[in-house]
Amino acid sequence: MRLSARDITRVALFSSLICIASLILKMGGDVIVPFSILPFMVMLAGSVLGARLGALSVAVYVLIGLLGVPVFAKPPFGGLAYILQPTAGFLLGFIAMAYIIGRLMEKGQGGSVVRYMGAMLAGIGVMYLIGIPYLYGMVRLYLGQPFTFWKTVQVGMLPFIGLDVVKGLIAAVLARGINLRLSRQGLVGS
Repeated sequence: MRLSARDITRVALFSSLICIASLILKMGGDVIVPFSILPFMVMLAGSVLGARLGALSVAVYVLIGLLGVPVFAKPPFGGLAYILQPTAGFLLGFIAMAYIIGRLMEKGQGGSVVRYMGAMLAGIGVMYLIGIPYLYGMVRLYLGQPFTFWKTVQVGMLPFIGLDVVKGLIAAVLARGINLRLSRQGLVGS
């Protein structure tokens, strides 16, 4: 993958924004899956940067955390040990989310908020398709808790899906505005 200086700067900017988003507005206390604005920033990364750069910016965030910088939601907050956390699958889901959103938006730059929202919903779906089975596997198999798959959905998805849709709507409106402005300035494109 060949990146220009502009691409590297854009990826670094979004990786930084994702790190900041991961540290603010964490709510829920001691729960298995905390609430955060991280999915919102991931949706913006995919829709503004496109599939390749959006996914790369999220992957850089994940790499930063796995290297030990405390940017993740739950203890140990960083380091390789985090892959044993039940929520680690959502990190992989975020990379896929950014890619899918970016891919759907690349199929035709511009578009209505409805089109953007459709891409956001697809990305949210992919995030849960990856995160929930990982959560189930870690809680059931690694931690040995008597969790059913339905209980995993109740704990890891149902409390958050409504808020994720709201984040998706806000991200759709914001991303559309950003992309329109970038387009007017001739700065759209990966």
